[in-house]
Amino acid sequence: MADRNGGKVVETGSSQEIIMGFFLFAALFFLFGLFLLYFFRDPERKINQDEKHILAPADGKVMEVMEENGRKTIRIFMSPLDVHIQRAPVRGIVESVEYKKGKFLQAFRKQASVENEQNIIRLGGDAGGLEIKQIAGVLARRIECWVKPGQRLGQGERLGMIKLGSQVDLTLSAGLSKIVVLKVKQGEKVQAGKTVIGDISEGKT
Repeated sequence: MADRNGGKVVETGSSQEIIMGFFLFAALFFLFGLFLLYFFRDPERKINQDEKHILAPADGKVMEVMEENGRKTIRIFMSPLDVHIQRAPVRGIVESVEYKKGKFLQAFRKQASVENEQNIIRLGGDAGGLEIKQIAGVLARRIECWVKPGQRLGQGERLGMIKLGSQVDLTLSAGLSKIVVLKVKQGEKVQAGKTVIGDISEGKT
């Protein structure tokens, strides 16, 4: 009798462990699914299109605002929690798309902008040209580009995605840099297609 009772206790305990394990696995799988939905979300946004404004190409925090050789650049750090979609800062025509293989350094490192894997979209706008550089990082090792040369884009239209965030650089041509007044500074948060990062002060060139 004692052996049979003991056997039943062991059998019942084993069944409970199996059931608990199943529910734990299901819960973890469900949470993982929620994380994926959150990380790769693509919310609809009302774009306030204005040819005198340059909009942020990505969600994130401004890492650096600089000018070199007459060209203004804004570097934006995208954390894994930011929306990963990039958008056109102005309306225009895609002049070229250039993919470069490279390293996967941490996005906040200075050399990441030059040495990391990246995709460069050159866009000819009404007031001048600019470049949107999608840069891979430690976590973000996959860049998606959804546009091709010759394609006409509206302001705020989707360009692509860097999965799990990283860095996006926006560089204005020398001509455009002369007539643009930047409106953001280091440390500020921006949203793609929403935040005005520059005003075209003297109309079209």
